[in-house]
Amino acid sequence: MELTGAQILVECLREQGVDVVFGYPGGTILDVYDALYQTPDIRHYLVSHEQGAAHAADGYARSTGRVGVCLATSGPGCTNLTTGIATAYMDSSPLVAITCNVSSKLLGKDSFQEVDITGITRPITKWNQVVKDVSRLANVVRQAFLIARSGRQGPVLIDVTKDVTSARAPYEPLPLARHRVTELPNPLSRRLLGGIEAPEPSLADVEGLIELIRGAERPLIVCGGGVVRSRAQDELLAFARRVDAPVAITVMGGGGFAGDDPLSTGMIGMHGSQASNRAVDDCDLLVAVGCRFSDRVALKPATFASRARIAQIDIDATEVGKNVRCDHHVLGDARRVLKLVNDRLDQQDHAAWKEHVFSFATETLYEEGGDHLTPKQINETIARLLPEDTIVATDVGQHQMWAIQHFHFRHPGQLLTSGGFGAMGFGLGAAIGAQVGNPARRVLHVTGDGSFRMNCNELSTVEHYGLPVITVVYDNAVLGMVHQWQTLIYDRRYAETTLDRGPDWVRLAEAYGLSGRRVSNVAELEDALGEALSCGHGYVIDAVLDPDEMVRPMVPAGQHITSFLAV
Repeated sequence: MELTGAQILVECLREQGVDVVFGYPGGTILDVYDALYQTPDIRHYLVSHEQGAAHAADGYARSTGRVGVCLATSGPGCTNLTTGIATAYMDSSPLVAITCNVSSKLLGKDSFQEVDITGITRPITKWNQVVKDVSRLANVVRQAFLIARSGRQGPVLIDVTKDVTSARAPYEPLPLARHRVTELPNPLSRRLLGGIEAPEPSLADVEGLIELIRGAERPLIVCGGGVVRSRAQDELLAFARRVDAPVAITVMGGGGFAGDDPLSTGMIGMHGSQASNRAVDDCDLLVAVGCRFSDRVALKPATFASRARIAQIDIDATEVGKNVRCDHHVLGDARRVLKLVNDRLDQQDHAAWKEHVFSFATETLYEEGGDHLTPKQINETIARLLPEDTIVATDVGQHQMWAIQHFHFRHPGQLLTSGGFGAMGFGLGAAIGAQVGNPARRVLHVTGDGSFRMNCNELSTVEHYGLPVITVVYDNAVLGMVHQWQTLIYDRRYAETTLDRGPDWVRLAEAYGLSGRRVSNVAELEDALGEALSCGHGYVIDAVLDPDEMVRPMVPAGQHITSFLAV
């Protein structure tokens, strides 16, 4: 049958099983929106800003394990997507961004709202293509989804010229099993080296890892984002039990290993627990599963795990030995590699080592109570009142670290946070995408008063679609994390970090047609959470904190992993 380019695009979305997209229309993409209007089985969520569309598609992808889709028009429409695309790229989240550009004959002429979006996004996408021939469109869309979800997952962008959306061409449905990648990868992409499929693990490498484990007396496992992406939580749990080793969890690994499991030492790195960081320093074997050893984990690579042999399990060969030395590696999907290891590894026993590591887990770092609200009280109250499977989307800053330290994430996709890119304003869009993708579950948006003001306009989206997202603002009237650095490192010179200005978060929520409350103690917080859980719509809780509250512990950037500051 013969269809327009816009119709072909929509039919290709249906081929992929896409039933949800997030976007914002404009002139060049009108044909696509007209086709969507006539396709009721694909629900479109109109956001307030294209950045919100990208974050929502990302949150949908992370929480469901499916590819997220966002749409934007040319010029500022597509450039507004870039922060969200970069966030997905750094955290290996499967996303397909679809933009429309000016007509082919206007390209390169500085036409109204023209921009080279494929050039702009080449370093932050796994693959991207501009489509100027309608006969290529279906094949490009099929490749985009295949590349986004295969191997090391990541974002892909398709830019379609306006004339292609109205041109006509033959279209025939093609089963997913017959989709193939035929185009060359981006020259700047680091994510397609060696192909798009996960490499089949070498059995010799698997056996080599097993021998290292058998010879270790003080093994430590690090759970990274690769465990979450491959949904390898069951295999990692079995592996940890078999090795009988403590498990440290990176920010991106949250949910890959249950935070309240007896083998969990909590978060590792700059704001990691004493148990995790000291275990890194004392172990004789470190097995990193899907962990790229960012500068927030391996703060000083030269001394990181200096007494240990380091083994990496990773789907991406470019990550092996990139940031820290690697003594052994197994290439492959985390779930597949761990299954192969578990099938061959005999039971180990490291009781004395575990006792040593967990002796550092008893230190109290946060105030237990008092007449004012503390981060610990907020987190404990939330954990007590919200369902265990609540999805938590955070922004970036102190509140992010407090949440990851205190909440026990038990399932992949339960923690949504911008780990690699650190994008303030990520949380509300991600929460929207998660709520759309998981309508039966509660979604909590944890934010700070600095992050929230960036994309609080998406409260309009929450209200319009009746999404019961609960937002808790950790309101300390400062840019908390930067304020903390200024206190500890810059002799209290608080340059432009004091937020002595609006808005009033409760009145803002009400202006968007939602409810809200300002709370300053545990009793008020409990009442507000009760209202939020029962009201059936979005709710904003403004939780008042002291400006000088700090994230504890803290290791300065570039320092040895146990060089904790007195905070």
